[in-house]
Amino acid sequence: QVRLVQSGGGLVQPGGSLRLSCVASGITFKIFTMKWYRQAPGKERELVANITDAGSTNYADPVKGRFTISRDNARNTVYLQMNSLKSEDTAIYYCNVRAWNNDWNGQGTQVTVAS
Repeated sequence: QVRLVQSGGGLVQPGGSLRLSCVASGITFKIFTMKWYRQAPGKERELVANITDAGSTNYADPVKGRFTISRDNARNTVYLQMNSLKSEDTAIYYCNVRAWNNDWNGQGTQVTVAS
């Protein structure tokens, strides 16, 4: 069974930074593309960033230049470093992997950017 366990997040002031972590089990982590999604209240879920098995990354336009996705295959962990946070980044963030034709998500982590 695939399991994704997230940590990090919380309340931060505008301009601050946070790092999210997601530890995967039940998969051969190094061969999968990992993703971070977010969902803000009243909005649809949006893809924030992804990182392929080769380490190539892609970002949604609103977070380009501020967020960095990375992975540590030795620790089966994917990270999302979030800098220069804005109020519009407030959302629940989910890590995700698509494996065996199913989408697997972490439990979700609340990120709130407010003064």
